[in-house]
Amino acid sequence: MKIKLLAIGKTDDKNLHQLIEVYQKRLQHYIKFELELISDIKNVKNLSEVQQKEKEGELILSKLQNTDQLVLLDDKGKQFTSIEFSQYLQKKMNAGIKQLVLVIGGPYGFSDAVYKKAQGKLSLSKMTFSHQMIRLFIVEQIYRGFTILKNEPYHHE
Repeated sequence: MKIKLLAIGKTDDKNLHQLIEVYQKRLQHYIKFELELISDIKNVKNLSEVQQKEKEGELILSKLQNTDQLVLLDDKGKQFTSIEFSQYLQKKMNAGIKQLVLVIGGPYGFSDAVYKKAQGKLSLSKMTFSHQMIRLFIVEQIYRGFTILKNEPYHHE
């Protein structure tokens, strides 16, 4: 299985960018992982929230293959402990999924078309975090999940 993380916009903060890279490198020991950034929509001031979500949704959907399993990072999604998330990853691998695509949407969430295409929703917290911080948090949790599956001494209960 391969995991792809799709996110709208680039990571502006170089410190966050460096930390994300640290976990991306660590993940290479466990699974094929790719972070793909989708460029910000131009002229958002002239668009309503719905129009912005629709344009972002078109870009997200254009990045998917027919065999991808799409899971949205959404505040209304299912929450896991780190151990439960590692079990979730194991189930996805056991199911023979070719590519698991996790998506961090834009500031207003996802379009209806993206919600319809999605096979699941995950929430990292009931709190709200910046979209750039979520990138770090999910990459770290994917790494943590694999260290748990391998019984490596990264995660402590």
